[in-house]
Amino acid sequence: MHSLNLPVFRLMELLEEEEALISELRRQLEEEDLKPEERIVLLNDSLNKVLSSAALQTDSSALTRVKTGLYHSGVLTHCVRLLSLSPSRLGGNWTSAATLAHLTSSSCVGVEPGSRSEAFHRLFLPSVMEALLSLASQLMSRAEGSSLFRKVMDSVGWLLSAHPHLTAQVLSSAHYEHIQMCDDVTVSLLCIQMWIQTCTVNRGFLSQLGDESALLLLNEAVAQLALSSDSAVGGASTRLMLLMANQLGLRLHSLLLSFTGLDSLLEKDWRGRGFEQDVDQLISVVQRETAVSRQPEASAERVRAACVIQAAWRSLQTRRRLRGLSRAVSALQRSYRARRRRLQEQEAARQWEEQLRYQVCVRRRQARRRFHQKQRELLLLLPPDQVRPYLEECERRAAVVIQSVWRGFRERRRRSDVLRASQRQQRAARTLQRAGRRLLEKRRAAEAPPPPRTGEEGLTDRRRAEFKQQVEEYIGAHRSTRVSAEECASLHEEVQPLLRAALQGGEQRRREEQRVEALLACARTQLQLLRVNARMMGWRKDQPSTTASPPLQMPHPFRRSRRHKPSPF
Repeated sequence: MHSLNLPVFRLMELLEEEEALISELRRQLEEEDLKPEERIVLLNDSLNKVLSSAALQTDSSALTRVKTGLYHSGVLTHCVRLLSLSPSRLGGNWTSAATLAHLTSSSCVGVEPGSRSEAFHRLFLPSVMEALLSLASQLMSRAEGSSLFRKVMDSVGWLLSAHPHLTAQVLSSAHYEHIQMCDDVTVSLLCIQMWIQTCTVNRGFLSQLGDESALLLLNEAVAQLALSSDSAVGGASTRLMLLMANQLGLRLHSLLLSFTGLDSLLEKDWRGRGFEQDVDQLISVVQRETAVSRQPEASAERVRAACVIQAAWRSLQTRRRLRGLSRAVSALQRSYRARRRRLQEQEAARQWEEQLRYQVCVRRRQARRRFHQKQRELLLLLPPDQVRPYLEECERRAAVVIQSVWRGFRERRRRSDVLRASQRQQRAARTLQRAGRRLLEKRRAAEAPPPPRTGEEGLTDRRRAEFKQQVEEYIGAHRSTRVSAEECASLHEEVQPLLRAALQGGEQRRREEQRVEALLACARTQLQLLRVNARMMGWRKDQPSTTASPPLQMPHPFRRSRRHKPSPF
């Protein structure tokens, strides 16, 4: 058992050691006193140590785990920031920068971002690729940077082989266009070799590209064949086009329609350069596609002129983009300075208002102090016998002010209490009225006659027989296990007299209630008649009339109202 747990303990120790190394590296990077050169050296040493130790482990997932930890901890983000710095801030330490680019590219391959997959592929990887291309464009113009440029381009190719969706960004990047415009043969050869290596490492790289990206890549290879006269560049471009033909297949037909006269260009300019077999194979592919498309051949001069025009047009676009970029940067700086100036003006206005408010408070306090001082001086000028009456008068006025304020406060509070009480009473009255209306509506709905039935007035004999048969079938299928049929019949016979007696008693009580209601209605009618007769007698005594008045229509004592039900008595 102890021998089985030993690898588990060893794995746990390795995990803790890796987490400690990554945490320590992140803590050191967050220190503000480190210079960019020191940060680059620290990252190179730490990343090399961590990746080497993870590669030497027997566990195949150790390297992936370490790379994922570096991404989630933010160490790779620090690498991208350092690679994106300007040449003045890097301090000329190009070797360390190229090494950091290689380590960053290697760390981005095999990462498992988990829930942050979308941010990793859409935001982080494009930023890494942009930083690598920026560093490569800076190394291109330096005499001592050919080997370093090769190293950075290898890093770009390694990242492209793992993430083919970055190809469109590379081909449309301003830094890569700047690299393409370079006249150095070594730079052009390294660019073509980078694409060849990427297609060789990842067999499905070209099949994963879109038509636009594939056309841009093919355009670059054709442009190198048309513009360059170096054998190494021509051979590399030919091999790249053969790889594209092998991996793209039928898709290459629609792409080659944009390049007429390519076979004649290969025949005239690139035979006898040492790679005739590749040239012949590429010519056969182009001629086969040309025969399928049935398009006339174009001359090599037109192809060369078209390539030159395309290169000039791309260079013009690049220069326009650079000028627009400078204008955009100037506009951003101008807006930032205006905003900063506006914030400074607002801060100055706020401070001025605070100072003004403070000065007003100080002056009011000084005025109040001078007023009290003057009041004391005036009291000293008064005769002694008038000081006490003056003070009493001041106290009386102060008491009057205090009492008026207190009475006003008390009256407002009493008024608010009365208003709240009245509002509470109104709410209670509305609640009672609402409940009363609902009760009356329920009673009217209960006393209302049922709506007339539509359709059949009753069950037919056939339907009644069907219902009876269904009831008998249900009773037969669900018989009670406690009481037999004979006992049910006897219980039914015993219950029938009791039910009949209860119904008769209820009918008798209902008749008694109706009789009492009728008597009460008769008594109310008699009382009303007595009141009416008394008023009439008093009116006749007070105001005698010579004309005969019409007979008074008295309500009959036994005339019942519509509200009362007819009494059976």
